[in-house]
Amino acid sequence: MMRLKDKKVIVAGTGKSGIGSAALLEKNGALPVIYDGNEQTDKEAVKKLIGEKLGYDSKAQLYLGAFPKEIVSDAQLAVLSPGIPADADFVVYMKEQGIPIWGEVELAYRFAKGRVIAITGTNGKTTTTSLVGQIMQEYYSSVYIVGNIGNPYTDAAPDMTEDTVSVAEISSFQLETIEAFHPQVSAILNITPDHLNRHHTMENYAAAKEAVTRNQTKDDFCILNYENAYTRDFGSRCPAAVVYFSSARKLEDGLYFENDEIYLAEHGVPRRLMNVKTDMNLVGICNIENVMAAIGISMSAGVPMENILATVKRFVAVEHRIEYVATKKGVVYYNDSKATNTDAAIQGIKAMDRPTILIGGGYDKGSEYEDWIRCFDGKVKKLVLIGQTREKIADCAVKCGFPKGDIIYKDSFEEALDACVHEASSGDAVLLSPACASWGMFPNYEVRGNQFKEYVNRIEG
Repeated sequence: MMRLKDKKVIVAGTGKSGIGSAALLEKNGALPVIYDGNEQTDKEAVKKLIGEKLGYDSKAQLYLGAFPKEIVSDAQLAVLSPGIPADADFVVYMKEQGIPIWGEVELAYRFAKGRVIAITGTNGKTTTTSLVGQIMQEYYSSVYIVGNIGNPYTDAAPDMTEDTVSVAEISSFQLETIEAFHPQVSAILNITPDHLNRHHTMENYAAAKEAVTRNQTKDDFCILNYENAYTRDFGSRCPAAVVYFSSARKLEDGLYFENDEIYLAEHGVPRRLMNVKTDMNLVGICNIENVMAAIGISMSAGVPMENILATVKRFVAVEHRIEYVATKKGVVYYNDSKATNTDAAIQGIKAMDRPTILIGGGYDKGSEYEDWIRCFDGKVKKLVLIGQTREKIADCAVKCGFPKGDIIYKDSFEEALDACVHEASSGDAVLLSPACASWGMFPNYEVRGNQFKEYVNRIEG
């Protein structure tokens, strides 16, 4: 363990992760220097946050704007928030000066205690992490649900004991900067194109996801999706013991779904676990996969199957992920604002069982939309488009044969919702599943989803 007492540590980022890292460092005697390259950052608001988290007598220094190279002098370490690319110019400069680069997850892991469950993947992370977290909380006495799910790992690390189980949702951004991070149980739910503006190639993106297993051994477990080409192929190279799950075929060993039932097979002998229609509150094949993954993770973490299944049967949908909102005048409204990429949005469409008016569009992450459009499969009655990507999506839709006359452009979110209410008839669904990030119109997908729910709940009837 690096000795950090009285040592200068550069912390990049002033969000939850950055301030959480600075607080953990100062609590352990280090001298944090906080830097944020965004000149528009509200300095007084950040100072207030530092005071609340680190104490108003904190000696942490704060720099905003252009990177002051002089702060690198005598620095022993730099800790990056997940939103900062490892190839950013100032990060490269620090590497050239020989400064070790950690992420917030690595820092937290160094100070944390107990066992770690780490869940990554392009889609399904939050639902699976929430479900596994609930299973663990109902079986073990000391459990923390941390990471990309919105609870900084660094906040919880000081309170952990040797008996703690940490359930961590880990993004590809966070996995770029791990070093010693070693989960006893990991999961890669799927790998599909996303964040290519950050990782540049699918190979880089897949490698970042696979890094969750970097320090695992055959004494550890990794749960993988057999129906995803990347994760299936990775199974043969994975350093941990692999547990597969499949939504499309019987497995000799692992979890699989067939005729509305989930089975666990061992050496070719299947054991029925549950019926997805009568024993689950979640909808859609994506959630069947999430449940199978959660079962695989939890049994690998030592929870008895009867406890796992009891929790699964009580679990309800994560907010903003194919979340039922209300039925108004016979129209069912679903909030899938967390579908910030095409693969997630495909799962949202697959979960619909009626004519659907779909709201799509938002910030352009460099995604392609053809696979999403082709999965509409006659279900999408009207496509209501907003945001930066609306023309790109519309062009793709028309090329894929979607009727141009069924595409509606709107300049604001409220106008889009007005159009949905106008177009919907009793027996239809209205689905917010944008296939794009929310930036540019909203601070995050939660705000987008909450505005959708507020609007729907104001509809009469």
